[in-house]
Amino acid sequence: MSNLKAFYQTEVPEAGCDEAGRGCLAGPVVAAAVILDPDRPIQSLNDSKKLSPRQRNTLYDRICSTAKAWAVAEVSVEVINRVNILNASLMAMQNAVLQLSVSPGLLLIDGNRFVNWGIPYRCIVQGDARYQAIAAASILAKVHRDRLMAQLHEKYPAYQWIQNKGYPTKEHIAALITFGPTPLHRQKFIAKFFEPNIFSD
Repeated sequence: MSNLKAFYQTEVPEAGCDEAGRGCLAGPVVAAAVILDPDRPIQSLNDSKKLSPRQRNTLYDRICSTAKAWAVAEVSVEVINRVNILNASLMAMQNAVLQLSVSPGLLLIDGNRFVNWGIPYRCIVQGDARYQAIAAASILAKVHRDRLMAQLHEKYPAYQWIQNKGYPTKEHIAALITFGPTPLHRQKFIAKFFEPNIFSD
């Protein structure tokens, strides 16, 4: 059984919400929302960062098959460039919640910021290591995004997204310096790592 708390409260359906890819140089940000079924507990739920890829993939399938409701939403690089990554992350979580087949009565948000838009919520710092529903959401978001970046790697193999998933590894940065950014790179993120005109013609 998971060592995380099962529920924040039991009076209403509560959805755990988390995102993946916020700190990446490339690719969309992905968020998930999950309403767990108290009658169908899932073993070994934990913060996705504390699990191996194999464990995450196994739990992904279990969550999808046993949760009362779950949804995953992406926000594109174009939107990230326009509204910034924080707003894009919040947008992704909101979109995931809106796609749930069961209406939640409470949202458990990983982190310390959210936007009040009609559903009661609680922001919980490191919530993915404290509550099962948030951990489940972190797993869905992480696995979905990792699979997406593996697909995008086929289009842009020089950047090794299949390994770094878009995060600023040495190899990723070296490829950026050599080949320049792709349309899937986040403009403002790139500007923080390089001189303003490094990619200009």
